[in-house]
Amino acid sequence: MARQPLQVIVIPFKECESVGYRFAVFHRADNSMWQFVAGGAEDDETAEQTARREAEEEAGIPKGARFFRLDSRASVPRTAFSPTEHWPRDIFVVPEYSFAVDVSGHELELSDEHDKVSWLSFKEATRRLTWESNRVALWELNERLNTHKIDELQAVDDR
Repeated sequence: MARQPLQVIVIPFKECESVGYRFAVFHRADNSMWQFVAGGAEDDETAEQTARREAEEEAGIPKGARFFRLDSRASVPRTAFSPTEHWPRDIFVVPEYSFAVDVSGHELELSDEHDKVSWLSFKEATRRLTWESNRVALWELNERLNTHKIDELQAVDDR
C-alpha cells in the first residue's frame, strides 16, 4: 500500500442528554498532540473511503456508522508526511478533507496510535486541539449541529 497525497480528519460526535453534544478528541501516543482521527489515503482510495477506514482503524468506529462530509478543508505541507518519494515532485501541499461521524450507541476502541480519548464540549475541545484545521472543522460541525443543519450535509455513502 502506498500513501497518497490526500489527508482526512474525522470528528466523532454524540448527543448526550442534558449536556448537549460531545466530541471525541484523541491524544497521540507518540507525542503530546490532541487531534481528531486523522490519516492519509492508500492506493486509490477516495477521501470518503479513507475517512471510514481511518475511523475504524483508530477508534473502532464501524464503517456503517453515519458519516458526513464537512465543507471545511485545509492544506498540509508535503513535508509533514513520509515517505513521499513516489509522489509527483510538483505536489507541495496535501489537501485535508473533514468528516464527522455520529457514534451514538457505539463504544470507541483506541488503536496503539492513541493512548487517550476525551469526550469534550465544543469549548473544551477547541482549547485542547493542537491543529487549527481541526478547530475550524469542529466549529463548522458544532454550528451545523446547533442550528439543526447537519442533515443538510450529504451523508457519505458506504462504498
